[in-house]
Amino acid sequence: MKILVFGLGALGTVFAVSLKNAGHTVYAFVKEKYLDQLKNNPLQITGLFGDKQAYIDQYFTNPEDLNLLDLDLIILTVKAFDTENALFQIKKFIKPNTLLLIAQNGYGNYEKAIKLIPKNQVILSRIIFGAKVISPGIAEVTVFGDDVVIGQPEKAIPTETLEKLAQIFTQAGIPTRISEDVYAILWGKIIYNSALNPLGALLERTYGELAKSYETKFLMDKVIEEIFEVLKAYNIEIRWKSSEEYKKHFYQRLIPPTAGHYPSMYYDLKNGKKTEIDALNGAIVNLAEQKGLKTPVNKFITLLIKQKEKVT
Repeated sequence: MKILVFGLGALGTVFAVSLKNAGHTVYAFVKEKYLDQLKNNPLQITGLFGDKQAYIDQYFTNPEDLNLLDLDLIILTVKAFDTENALFQIKKFIKPNTLLLIAQNGYGNYEKAIKLIPKNQVILSRIIFGAKVISPGIAEVTVFGDDVVIGQPEKAIPTETLEKLAQIFTQAGIPTRISEDVYAILWGKIIYNSALNPLGALLERTYGELAKSYETKFLMDKVIEEIFEVLKAYNIEIRWKSSEEYKKHFYQRLIPPTAGHYPSMYYDLKNGKKTEIDALNGAIVNLAEQKGLKTPVNKFITLLIKQKEKVT
């Protein structure tokens, strides 16, 4: 396949190295300020997916330069706050036969994509392995919670196309499966991230440490309960019927394998970068307000992160 990885943060680096090592043609779209650091060196990954490196076929910084490429797949891995700008750039060169994989955290990325790109080209994913950037072009896979799940929420892409893509990712060392319920599965990840990421970032604690503390466990419970009220208001059905059912799964099944993990938001704040809070707790607050609901804990946490962004 001819694949463009749009954004070479931790996740993009993992996809790029893994797919290039599997024999695919891999291009990367990056910000110009990173080009000199990347173009003459191999990309590298370490950690749970093994130690690998690869030279990317070509780097791009200008969307117009991609018009001549006949791409099979674009993997969008930029932070959620950059999604809209990235999609406008992608719209300039995407061909009718090119698939776009939304490989990002949070709510709203898919919704923005299908406003600009036809649904029969847009694939949604739930990614629950974690990686961090060691330095530009080098990433470490630090945690693996489950397979990547891909799908088209409105069944606009043939199952066999999705199965082929899942097989390609799996053969490249990124375990992947397809599901018709990918939208509901993604919401499970949004709840998980909203409960853990901002508190882990603000308090500089691992997921396991957050779960052991009465105070942080109380706050996470409230985040989860508020999100379930929002899901109910929007008639969004997920695997868990109640917040209590989800919390049992959250503490018993989800946190243990990721107990030593710090959220990416922690590294964002530490490095003075903008976070994805608006696609997580901030999105919950906005959705709630549209239905006349109050989500005070999610709002408080969102405001704390936004204040922290201003002073780091």
